[in-house]
Amino acid sequence: MLMHRGIGLDRFNELPRGRAVHALYGCCCNVTWAECLADARPFTDRAALLATADVELLALSQSDLERAFDGLAHERVREHGCAELARHTRARIDEMLGPAEGYPDY
Repeated sequence: MLMHRGIGLDRFNELPRGRAVHALYGCCCNVTWAECLADARPFTDRAALLATADVELLALSQSDLERAFDGLAHERVREHGCAELARHTRARIDEMLGPAEGYPDY
């Protein structure tokens, strides 16, 4: 379950580093990956964030990939490969960002 839902890209880009890492960790369950993406901010658009997320997934070691799959224990996983992890990670990033402008603060 993601704690940061619908925050929008602008708010994500403005998060302090620690909160950005936390939000991203909820998307992939890998600290190395989350730190790399948090440090790559600001992203100009969602496509840039997703492209960087894919590149950083490819840079993970096999043991890092396996640990990331541990975070998908309650989801339907077809295979333990980078493409499958990217599919789940992209879906979680979409949940984290929500609509283009994010949901309003209440």
